[in-house]
Amino acid sequence: MHYHQYYQTDVINGPGTRATLFVSGCEHQCRGCYNQSTWNPCSGHLFDEQMMQTIIDDLNDSRIKRRGLSLSGGDPLFPGNLSAILALVTRVKEQCPGKDIWLWTGYLLDELTAEQQAIVELVNVVVDGKFEQSLADPSLVFKGSSNQVIHYLR
Repeated sequence: MHYHQYYQTDVINGPGTRATLFVSGCEHQCRGCYNQSTWNPCSGHLFDEQMMQTIIDDLNDSRIKRRGLSLSGGDPLFPGNLSAILALVTRVKEQCPGKDIWLWTGYLLDELTAEQQAIVELVNVVVDGKFEQSLADPSLVFKGSSNQVIHYLR
């Protein structure tokens, strides 16, 4: 898996102070997407063990109280990202007690494969649905268009 950007401290992508990872790879290619540079699954930087450990360390850093991890992109549930995202969310759940995980995806919850569903079972909140430019509304919180749904899972 590749990623485009990692923000150690973010207050935009989810509630509270968070760590946010923007992954590469998206097959939805939504018209009006503000992250078109993330569509190519090979763009950006290689996501490796060192980057995963950086995220874990940041989430556990007591100097900056982070509420959790946000995963966006691209699309974290893009087929080429599934094994790395599963490993990451599993480690966050095991090694970062009390931290929540938010995930944005263009896929709909009721259309997920078993591999995608295994990841969703470990996250707290999923924002699903493709960005629809005709339904875009800058006043929406944590989503770009009114068709997208915020699912509070646990």
